[in-house]
Amino acid sequence: MHFGILITFVRVIANFFIWVVIASSVLSFFLPPYNPVREALDRIVDPFLNPIRRVAPMVGALDFSPLILIVAVEFISRLLITILSIN
Repeated sequence: MHFGILITFVRVIANFFIWVVIASSVLSFFLPPYNPVREALDRIVDPFLNPIRRVAPMVGALDFSPLILIVAVEFISRLLITILSIN
């Protein structure tokens, strides 16, 4: 069976989520916490970032949890695509 549409769906969702994480991280420098755009992005991203923040310590004032999340999303999406390609 060919899973081309499902593979494309996984790629699109993973890329979209990565861009949402990047936008949330960048906008946190420029927008106040109660800005509606930032609140919407934080509602999407924070449930995934909070567990990482509990485990990964901050280095000075730098928060590497968005980077860890992006790497994890990329790894999981590639793993799913590989599994779907084999079948």
